[in-house]
Amino acid sequence: RRTPSRPSVSNFPYIPLDPRGWKMAMGLRPLEWMNWLEVDDHRGGELVEKQRLLAERRDDVVVLDGCDAPADELRKEIARWYAEHRPDITLARSTNEHPLVEASRWTQEDLVVLERRDTWRLTGAVVCFPSRWDLRSKLGASLDEIHGPVPLYQENLSSPTNALFDRLTPERSFWRLNWTLLDDPSLFQPSVVRRAPGGTLNEWFFRVERQTLRRLSHTDAVIFTIRTYVASAAELATRDDSFVSTLLANIETAPPDMSEYKGWRGVAEHLASLTH
Repeated sequence: RRTPSRPSVSNFPYIPLDPRGWKMAMGLRPLEWMNWLEVDDHRGGELVEKQRLLAERRDDVVVLDGCDAPADELRKEIARWYAEHRPDITLARSTNEHPLVEASRWTQEDLVVLERRDTWRLTGAVVCFPSRWDLRSKLGASLDEIHGPVPLYQENLSSPTNALFDRLTPERSFWRLNWTLLDDPSLFQPSVVRRAPGGTLNEWFFRVERQTLRRLSHTDAVIFTIRTYVASAAELATRDDSFVSTLLANIETAPPDMSEYKGWRGVAEHLASLTH
């Protein structure tokens, strides 16, 4: 099923490609409260898609394990953000829904709750727009287990990621960007099977995740939000003359294990052939 709407390239907000090539890094930037969430003209269509998934695929997009208190605090924080920064939007209230699910119906972002037990573990999430990963397998998982399939994570990012979670404070939050190239524009992509894009650039889609990390002040949980943007690679190439060459540089310099994990086998060669 196709996504009802996705950002047009005229206002596509992020193209996090490094002109120097692939780099494995956290890429953290300080996050101001006013910029925690992002709202655009596609909110209506994306929330309709969330409603559909919560009705038809609830077991695939909702996992909960004792996260009631942080979920309730998160719901209040999201309501406060909307009241302060988007008072023109009325939030639909529910009296019989889990607070994490209710909050997720208000945001274009997916919401993940992590709590410090023996280590940081995922204790609840509503992820309607996964990018080729299975949410159910992540419930109760540690940070290292969540990122287990990611090549080079253990060597390069495990230690700094765990340290970051320990030092987060309610007054000090962060955001980062992640990107990939897929053969399907749908926002809901839970299948872990990764196919290499083929055909022309019109059949390739550039997918960006804007991720934020905030520590809640009362329950001490960490909230991880994921806002997903998708655009046609062909349209981005039309808008930006350097897009294809920079994309090629990043895919060509990605380590082989990463290319295999991302489903990019043969993509660099194919992309290079399309540019000549």
